Amino acid sequence: MDADVFEAFIDQLKRYVRERLIPAEADVIANDRIPETILQEMREMGLFGITIPEEFGGAGMNVSQYIETVKQLSYAAPAYRSTMSINVGMTGSAIKNFGTPEQREQWLPRIASGEIACFGLTEPGSGSDSAAMQTMAVRDGNGYRLNGTKRYITNSPHAKIGLIMARTSKEALPKNAHVSAFIVDMTTPGISIGSPDKKMGQTGAHIADVIMDDVKIPGDALVGGEEGRGFQIAMQSLDNGRLSVAGMSVGLGRRALDTAVRYANERKAFGEPIANFQLIQAMLADSDTELYAAECMIADACARADRGENIVRKAAAAKMFASETAGRVVDRVVQVYGGAGYLAEYEAERFFRDARILRIYEGTTQIMQLQIAKHMLREFAATGNVWS
Repeated sequence: MDADVFEAFIDQLKRYVRERLIPAEADVIANDRIPETILQEMREMGLFGITIPEEFGGAGMNVSQYIETVKQLSYAAPAYRSTMSINVGMTGSAIKNFGTPEQREQWLPRIASGEIACFGLTEPGSGSDSAAMQTMAVRDGNGYRLNGTKRYITNSPHAKIGLIMARTSKEALPKNAHVSAFIVDMTTPGISIGSPDKKMGQTGAHIADVIMDDVKIPGDALVGGEEGRGFQIAMQSLDNGRLSVAGMSVGLGRRALDTAVRYANERKAFGEPIANFQLIQAMLADSDTELYAAECMIADACARADRGENIVRKAAAAKMFASETAGRVVDRVVQVYGGAGYLAEYEAERFFRDARILRIYEGTTQIMQLQIAKHMLREFAATGNVWS
């Protein structure tokens, strides 16, 4: 997207977040859903297709623009970002980057128009361990039959389109070549959705099991028309997903910190605002500094992605640091609020709960550490240097 057009879009988005989405948060929380009127407004703004090429009805944003959009949207309740991010950062990017021309023509306009998408990788017995994946795709004539269960699948209760990872070989083949990716119409007979899971936070964003019982899908559902590329597709999509979580971490952290600054100026103790107390100032300063560091890491990783570099290590580092930062920031915000921070009446308590998942999904902090170290050691073995 042209830089001037993008700047105008961000200005519009900031106003929309503050004037429309934040005032609607009470409704989202009370009813555990985003009002349909707002979902339709988000569709009309093009938020479900921001990374989709223009010829398929999207805005054609690059990675840096996409993550800046996520960051601004995440200043409001997490449910808003959660609903659109799978479309643009996971399922949409996988089809855009790996799909056949026919698949892009068929599915990308639907995704860009705001048909809700989901991304099915995690299972009851496997998350990061793809070798333990149990969902099977068995050839049946010109197509496949899918059997298995996916767990914790964001948007699945509302999804019309799913990107589902499944084994196309019973044996765990080298380099995860036993995993393939399939584009699935979620209304296909044999697909059922479990009851939405009750969660610690992120009210209005829904996750549930996807159960596939002898689901017949056509042969052209295989992403790219080639078996064995599912793990590669999933990992590249997760790079986008991890940057999205990093951007969300900063957006949520900034919102929480802004409320803490406002509260510190309003709350008085010993005859003056607590903002005058140096230990309160230290917590505010530490939070601002760490969020700024996270923003810089994210900007660097996004710029590298836009240059076509492999960003597995950088995306993992940005996601890990930003999500851990958000956790520290919201904890300090509760502390600034004092006893009020523990009450549901105040926003600080909600921010604390909403932020906890950031260190878990799209790869836990511990998986990020393993990813970073693995790639450091691999680069050192190849070049004798890990600084790049």
